[in-house]
Amino acid sequence: MMTRIEADKDIVLLVDDSPEALGFLTTALEEAGVTVLVARSGEMALQIADKITPDVVLMDAVMPGLDGFEACRRLKGLPALAHVPVIFMTGLTETEHIVHALEVGGVDYLSKPINVDELRARIRVHLANARTAHSARIALDAAGRHLVAFAEAGELLWSTPQANKLLEQAGYASADHATISSGFVDWRRRHASDGATPGGGFDLEVMGASLLTLSYLGMVGADEFLFRLVAQQEEGQEEALRNRFGLTQRESEVLLWISRGKSNRDIGEILGLSPRTVNKHLEQVYTKLGVENRASAAIKAVQTMQSPFGV
Repeated sequence: MMTRIEADKDIVLLVDDSPEALGFLTTALEEAGVTVLVARSGEMALQIADKITPDVVLMDAVMPGLDGFEACRRLKGLPALAHVPVIFMTGLTETEHIVHALEVGGVDYLSKPINVDELRARIRVHLANARTAHSARIALDAAGRHLVAFAEAGELLWSTPQANKLLEQAGYASADHATISSGFVDWRRRHASDGATPGGGFDLEVMGASLLTLSYLGMVGADEFLFRLVAQQEEGQEEALRNRFGLTQRESEVLLWISRGKSNRDIGEILGLSPRTVNKHLEQVYTKLGVENRASAAIKAVQTMQSPFGV
């Protein structure tokens, strides 16, 4: 009996310029229970992926026009497709071609002629891995955390919506992360040169003024360096509030925005919380500050942040 790959709704985008290969692989994949979209060129693959997001892409490396390497690079450059695994199918077995496939964003490769059982097994593994990683990122987005992740070479792999807002407020265009990536590369070079275990972080500067700090949190998978992005002023203010009143980090964030006159709805949008959750945090803040309303809480917060000793 044929082993099904995953749920019936899984979509595989199959990209190959050979009609024979397309026919053979389409039949094998459909028998395994997935929906197959077919593209005979890299250009067609981009057009299809722009309309329907596949769960996995099987990419022929050598095609006329836009080859598989460049098609993969463009696919992985689209935010909606960054998490989609691309498995290369190639008759090129030289190491440089395999390395190139991985450098442009591929997660795996299969040598032609394709072994169908091996193909199904690899699709299963990469679908599971992609879902785990994507679910984690969705959870991070929902939590409203200011997080960014870099690849070893310096590429900014992904960032949460809240981090994007903070970067844009500081003057970094969302489409141009060259300065941010350069800061990460310098940070990696410093740790590599002194042999130290990665730690700390690095600052981002605008017109010579240090505005943002990226604090290293750890590795996510084999090649994702995770950082928390914070505005230096906010970091110091939150810390002062936490130390003075014994608040949790989330409570200090809520209080900080209360002190700036934001409503519960505004704070929810900023931090990625529901207004009800913001209100629950605020109730704890009132208790810890010994106040009964937001105005009194805001006054105490401002007084603490203005004090040079945070007391």
